[in-house]
Amino acid sequence: MRIERTDPISGKTIENPDDRPYVVEGEGDAALKIYFESEETRQQYLGIGTEHPEQGLGRTLDDPAPLPGDEPNGIPQQRG
Repeated sequence: MRIERTDPISGKTIENPDDRPYVVEGEGDAALKIYFESEETRQQYLGIGTEHPEQGLGRTLDDPAPLPGDEPNGIPQQRG
């Protein structure tokens, strides 16, 4: 487990984290324990929404529409 003693909300380094609030993100060796200056900054952190871009990978961004100058078979038209 990795340990972060800099409160991500206040930016202050926690010198003595023994009785400070914390959050554990992840599991196993890749887990991250984050200490907070106060319960207030911990709650602010927990209130930040998390993006999950991997959930959108089921959609394709491919646009099958031909570009200007493309032939119907997808081969660019020769010019000259």
